[in-house]
Amino acid sequence: MTQNWLDDIQWDEKGLIPVITQEASSGDVLMFAWMNREALQKTAELGQAVYFSRSRGRLWHKGEESGHLQTVHEIRLDCDNDVILLKVTQLGHEPGIACHTGRHSCFFSVYKGGRWVVTEPVLKDPTTIYK
Repeated sequence: MTQNWLDDIQWDEKGLIPVITQEASSGDVLMFAWMNREALQKTAELGQAVYFSRSRGRLWHKGEESGHLQTVHEIRLDCDNDVILLKVTQLGHEPGIACHTGRHSCFFSVYKGGRWVVTEPVLKDPTTIYK
């Protein structure tokens, strides 16, 4: 490992790394996102999840609009140094809402019998969450 922990990461050609976000208490996978070097540095410094939004082309502090912040307990790097796992507590609603659809997890559709079945309810109408 190098002196600067960020230099150990295998960033892709766009300077990004995929991030899986997992709820520390339940083990639920909440979401998938991307980080650049600055987002990962800020996440480590703040103890809150900061991602890089590819569609907006800028840093995105999770919960900046919704109030559904993620407190980061652990940052893990996989064996190939090319995927980050965040273990978090999802804040802002009980149970925590991580998905922009108002659900607990972004992984709410399950493949069953040749189709996708929605298995998680909307906890809060997204039109009331976002400005």
